[in-house]
Amino acid sequence: MSEVKVAVVILNFNGKKFLEKFLSGIILNSKPHKIVVADNGSTDDSVAFLKENFSSVRIIENKGNYGYSKGYNLALKQIGADYFVLLNNDVEVTKNWIDPIIRLMDENPNIGACQPKLLDYNNQTIFEYAGAAGGFIDKYGYPFCRGRLFNSLEQDKGQFSDATEIFWASGACLFVRAKAYWQVGGLDDDYFAHMEEIDLCWRLKNFGYYVFIEPKSVIYHIGGGTLNKLSKRKTYLNFRNNLITLTKNHPPGFLFLKIIYRLKLDGIAALKFLFDGQPKHFFAVIRAHFGYYKRLPATLRKRKQLKNSIGFKFTMRKVYNGNVVFEHFLKGRKKFSELNKGFF
Repeated sequence: MSEVKVAVVILNFNGKKFLEKFLSGIILNSKPHKIVVADNGSTDDSVAFLKENFSSVRIIENKGNYGYSKGYNLALKQIGADYFVLLNNDVEVTKNWIDPIIRLMDENPNIGACQPKLLDYNNQTIFEYAGAAGGFIDKYGYPFCRGRLFNSLEQDKGQFSDATEIFWASGACLFVRAKAYWQVGGLDDDYFAHMEEIDLCWRLKNFGYYVFIEPKSVIYHIGGGTLNKLSKRKTYLNFRNNLITLTKNHPPGFLFLKIIYRLKLDGIAALKFLFDGQPKHFFAVIRAHFGYYKRLPATLRKRKQLKNSIGFKFTMRKVYNGNVVFEHFLKGRKKFSELNKGFF
């Protein structure tokens, strides 16, 4: 039997300034649920600050900076709960942000993961990049959201007010059913950070679960608190991990051809970085491809292991059967509503 029904788990690495800013509000608006901070080997006195100021918060101290995936896996193994809430440290929550999602998941045991509506902390009428009103991918694996196509962010005008199925839920605030989390193997340690929530949600879908958004729950996310949007490390992880996610989870039909096509599109993106005067990002994409090749044998082993698991069946449900890169950059479509609804 679980210790608690809901555990809010905040992964922290050198985020003392965010804990100072947001943790009191998280505690206030999350009662009576358990708050846990999993520290990834911080060197900025985060742990000392927590011990001195937040005696009600459980602290789990990882021995190093293991990244998002392994950091969470190590922490969650030490927590008994029916639901985990994986929450970034750079998030402001609102009153009653937990209950609508837990109610939805209690009423629908086939929902494995769910997210709230994410708005930009610094411009609170605009959807936030890392999840907005629910995530999707196109047929080539490129991620986008209701409310966000690449860097085009929509204003929240209530256009996404429905609780509905999506493809992936944001890792900035990810509600996940603990039983389902461990059934599908948790987060993939090899990702370190970025795209890991998409991989997890795809595996949940391949095991028969649904992924939802419940916009009655709202949070405000700063974004870039762990890795800056302009970081070459982030570029590397995004391109490498996206290819790994496709290879692990996509049905066998046309997978090889899609990977070849993706490599070509990535090459075009790399050249654009170069022509835009960003050679560090050009080389990050090249390194990402070599990183993908290096991990390909291990990725194929994981794919085989998943395929042979009880209850596993490849699915493309809620994948956008179009090319969002073409539609956005060549056709100028900047809003989710401008995409072809027949392709979902």
